[in-house]
Amino acid sequence: MVTERTRWWRAAGAVAAGALPCLAFPAPALWWFAYVALVPWMLLLRSAPTGRRAALEGWLGGAGFIVAVHHWLLPSLHVFLLPVALLLGVLWIPWALLVRELLGGAPHGWRAAAALVLVPAGWLISELARSWQGLGGPWGLLGASQWQVPPALRLASVGGVWLVSLLVVAVNCALVLLVAVPRARVPAVAAVAGCAVLTGVVWLWLPRPEASGGVLRVAVVQPGLMADAPDGASGPTTAGPTGTTGTTVTAAAAAADAAQRRFDAQERLTGTLVGRRVDLVVWGESSVGEDLAARPDLSRRLAALSARVGAPLLVNVDARRSDRPGIYKSSVLVGPQGPTGERYDKMRLVPFGEYVPARAVLGWATSVGKAAGEDRMRGAAPVVMGLPDGTRIGPLVCFESAFPDMSRELTRMGAAVLVAQSSTSTFQHSWAPAQHASLGALRAAENGRPFVHATLTGVSTVYGPSGGRIGPALSTSASTAAVYELPLARGTTLFVRFGNWPGGAAVLALAAYCALRGARAVRPGRPAPEPSAPPARTVRGSAARPGR
Repeated sequence: MVTERTRWWRAAGAVAAGALPCLAFPAPALWWFAYVALVPWMLLLRSAPTGRRAALEGWLGGAGFIVAVHHWLLPSLHVFLLPVALLLGVLWIPWALLVRELLGGAPHGWRAAAALVLVPAGWLISELARSWQGLGGPWGLLGASQWQVPPALRLASVGGVWLVSLLVVAVNCALVLLVAVPRARVPAVAAVAGCAVLTGVVWLWLPRPEASGGVLRVAVVQPGLMADAPDGASGPTTAGPTGTTGTTVTAAAAAADAAQRRFDAQERLTGTLVGRRVDLVVWGESSVGEDLAARPDLSRRLAALSARVGAPLLVNVDARRSDRPGIYKSSVLVGPQGPTGERYDKMRLVPFGEYVPARAVLGWATSVGKAAGEDRMRGAAPVVMGLPDGTRIGPLVCFESAFPDMSRELTRMGAAVLVAQSSTSTFQHSWAPAQHASLGALRAAENGRPFVHATLTGVSTVYGPSGGRIGPALSTSASTAAVYELPLARGTTLFVRFGNWPGGAAVLALAAYCALRGARAVRPGRPAPEPSAPPARTVRGSAARPGR
């Protein structure tokens, strides 16, 4: 019998077990831990006395995972992080029910084999669901914890981060069988061996990105933290309407001053590149705080800087546009003659940071944390920009680097280099900068294209076409301009060709399983056995029992 005290201990254990995988992500970056991190949670779920209890512990564990991986959001969301985690935790309930059903008791034979396929598929469905931008986007996908493991990056070139997630969960599932179900050790060992063979085959036989022979010299300008500068914003973008109160006017003036100092610092650092022969200079997100059409003086300064350095500048304008209503975050290419006309407006905005979902209902979040006081506007389409030497670059802004489909689309449009402009200064002393920078390795490997992650305050880093890091990363304490030589590649990876096929395969596997279960549930039962004959009476008048 399960006592009330036991229920509470199990609930607390579910939250703690769900939080464990966070240690596999940066900053701890214990990548190997991902292959065992789910075992305690799965052991708890398989022992749940009822399906209802498994659903509860799956929900609580999912919420624990979200809080642990995103704990650095607390300065911005405060207590609002908890209801967000509880909402997203619901996505792990189907997976928890699968774990109990397929791994509970003493599974062996077909049920153990099915568990090794369907439990990873169930986990992937939860990742696909929360990867929708409206639910926050694909941050903290389990496969992303393998960003520094070359064999895992090779798998990403085949099926994206999704294939890596499937493999990691499959290994965890096999370990659960090895620990808890001795009769299922054969399929468990076979599964681990299969994962190793698959990885080895991909590593040894799959063609690597083919070098085109070209090299692009890219300079990343990281000005460092500016006192009183809001993260990724300047001027009226977060300060609100000016003139309403003295406090608001002061805040807007401080933000404008910080934005100007940031511009000056970037201009000075870019000047140090004169004579170093670079092909492109990249500034971080919100590196320019006013619309260039409304500030021709800033446009002229950028054009003169481009002429001095001998390379175009890719800046990021975070401001109210002069040609249309609303605030946009835009990647703008500036050459010696000024803006080239190539501009990308950010399409996927950060929930609460750049817009408040259902503001009429959730607008109160602005008074609790640092939620956006005014929603930014979305861009309409991705853009590929051409450099003077003919190289084409695909810009992304901020957490758009977390979305595999966006980088894939830019690659399909002809981008030879992927560039993400970011800012995480609000989370400067947390795990966020390292987590964000690590995503570039996955995107580079998935697409077979070099990836530049340029930030205002670190961590800035550059990856080659296979996902390996090029040169040193710029830490959160750095204020500098660094030059990197990017080897260009050609050809197409399987992920670029076929997209998220592991997600489709997972959906099909679970649909087939549900159809089989449904068919069994509605199948007519066996004919009821004929009622047995009345028991014969013995001479003593007692009933004779059958079989005697």
